[in-house]
Amino acid sequence: MKPSPISASVDFERDGVQHGFLKLPYSRDDAAWGAVMIPVTVVRNGDGPTALLTGGNHGDEYEGPIALTKLAATLSADDVRGRVIIVPYMNYPAFRAGTRTSPIDRGNLNRSFPGRPDGTVTEKIADYVQRHLLPLADYVLDIHSGGKTLDFLPFAAIHVLDDKGQQARCETAMQAFNAPYSMRLLELDSVGMFDTAAESAGKVFVSTELGGGGSATARSTAVADRGVRQFLIHAGICAGRVEHRDTITLDMPDGDCYVTSLHDGLLEMCRDLGDRIEQDEVVARVHDVTRTGEPPVEYRARRSGILAARHFPGLITRGDTLAVVAEIVA
Repeated sequence: MKPSPISASVDFERDGVQHGFLKLPYSRDDAAWGAVMIPVTVVRNGDGPTALLTGGNHGDEYEGPIALTKLAATLSADDVRGRVIIVPYMNYPAFRAGTRTSPIDRGNLNRSFPGRPDGTVTEKIADYVQRHLLPLADYVLDIHSGGKTLDFLPFAAIHVLDDKGQQARCETAMQAFNAPYSMRLLELDSVGMFDTAAESAGKVFVSTELGGGGSATARSTAVADRGVRQFLIHAGICAGRVEHRDTITLDMPDGDCYVTSLHDGLLEMCRDLGDRIEQDEVVARVHDVTRTGEPPVEYRARRSGILAARHFPGLITRGDTLAVVAEIVA
């Protein structure tokens, strides 16, 4: 395997607080010898576990960047036992553009793992995270929300894993994050995801979906702020006691949780996030926008549960996920 072109200006083995960059050379029209400079913070204090905290995996999701930028500015070496690696804007080009994918190569970082050291800019970032950051970590937290095209109940999430011991460790960490909802998440396509890379490496991995609509709210940011601190306490890196508030546990046992639009048009949601839904209940209608006088197409839930996610904003395209109905476990 070729060496990564990315170099770190921080020393991951040095005690103290370091703020620096992951430097990725990138030759372009306005800078022949330019570089993508991805901010990174390392806080280390002796031996102990390592937590890798990431945001901005998709560039239009903001709870992670906000919470991790604040943490990087306030966490001191005296606060930790072990090491915390903070990458608030993992796909930095996408974050600066406010887009899900990179404006440089249209790369979706969360579908690009394990990456390539000689690939596109996005593949090079994935390769560096895969080969240089993940091996350092015991615990991994990747903070997501819905971006510009989805809206979610605020939940922390884990996946069903073949290794049930690892899954149990992930689930305990998810409960420690203590979002208002805790989800066993079924992905439509897990190939190339950071989640899959971390789980395959045996890490304790937790993800989130904390809202959406291409912005962050005071509530969703507060969930991220508190959850990150609780995650670090659970990992044994920060002192304190994990404080549990009520969380509703949700499950997505199969593909019937997803409602997919088969039409282009104007989306009318008939139920709101958090509403209890019965099987066959109308959750949304799609209206034809090419003419008037046509009845809308009704979309019904394929199972009973709670409306956990919805398309955002108002126009929808054939093939888009319209809604997600998750089962309530507890």
